[in-house]
Amino acid sequence: MSGTSADGIDAVVARITGQGRRTKAHVQADVHKAFPAALRQRILRTALHGTVAEVCELNFVLGEQFASAALAVIRRAGLKPENITAIGSHGQTIHHLPNAATPATLQIGEPAIIAERTGITAVADFRVADMAAGGQGAPLVPFADWALFTHDTRPRIVQNIGGIGNLTFLPPRATLDQVIALDTGPGNMVLDAIVSKLSSGQQAFDRNGRWATQGKVSEKLLTQLMSHPFVRRNPPKTTGREEFGEPFVRLLLLQAQRLHVRGADLVATTTAFTAATIADAYHRFIFPKIPRQQHHNLQIVLGGGGAKNATLIRMLRERIGAGEILTHEDLGISNAAKEALAFAILARETLLGRPSNVPAATGARRPVVLGKIIPAAHRSAAFMPLHRPTLQRRGVSKTTDSSNR
Repeated sequence: MSGTSADGIDAVVARITGQGRRTKAHVQADVHKAFPAALRQRILRTALHGTVAEVCELNFVLGEQFASAALAVIRRAGLKPENITAIGSHGQTIHHLPNAATPATLQIGEPAIIAERTGITAVADFRVADMAAGGQGAPLVPFADWALFTHDTRPRIVQNIGGIGNLTFLPPRATLDQVIALDTGPGNMVLDAIVSKLSSGQQAFDRNGRWATQGKVSEKLLTQLMSHPFVRRNPPKTTGREEFGEPFVRLLLLQAQRLHVRGADLVATTTAFTAATIADAYHRFIFPKIPRQQHHNLQIVLGGGGAKNATLIRMLRERIGAGEILTHEDLGISNAAKEALAFAILARETLLGRPSNVPAATGARRPVVLGKIIPAAHRSAAFMPLHRPTLQRRGVSKTTDSSNR
């Protein structure tokens, strides 16, 4: 999988056993394959301005990239392609229109290429089945969050801060229909773009929040940013570059110029915008669901690139005012592997013929089986190991029998 930041492909090989809240996952290897700068810019440009021909060709270009990442992580795990049951690939989101007159979404990275190059059955295109059932096609990771992180006595918020921020709220001993999940707004997407603009492309992101810590937040500009319609919207809600991409960044730069907010102050304000949107979602949608006597037991589990930004985490802590902040590593799962592992789990559910969307989060009318299965040429179309659990990645998925690798 490549996320909205389009910085590269994350892939894992994982052993997955069990079912529901008894799901267990062991990551055997993970890799990050960074995209060359020219390819990343091509993806970002195509996402907003691509012609049909450009999208068509990029679909196959990315299919080759995902296949290469899958083979790389399999080698790192010390395995061979024939040891892998299936590859689960989310792909690269090019456009996501959950609120259009005809809601639609498009992820590319041709799975037929992945299956052909690796000789492994591919599971892909996870979002469209949920949208066909009336959902927004996102968020999809909450099923994996529920399966892996639900606690018996403590409420948890699993907060991803990738290009877009998104949360999964897990009440103690939650059933799947008790899960709350939504996009909170921009994660690193707007901040990275501002840092790149201010540094004339010399910096892709604000490492550890060092630039932001030198500046002062403009409360006036922050108030204007928080008036964005997405922030005020009620769930179910998802977003992407369509709302917080290049056009939004251009407008933000104009607003900052009018208010004489420059340099480190602009970086600090943009960082505060991410923190404020996350905190706002907690205060409006999550904290009212937690009994007051349980607030001190709340755990907030951070992941994504934003979890490495100390200034962002400090701002978030100040605005939340409750809960213990943890990382995925504190719960035994690598931050770098988490999103890939989530789609491994979803691919396994698809192979087993089980629904894995969370209708309460996406707005779908019913639970549906996600994804499309592309059998490898040498494998039977009836290959599906319905008696077997899975192994996988955010670029690779792998399924296995609970008694085997």
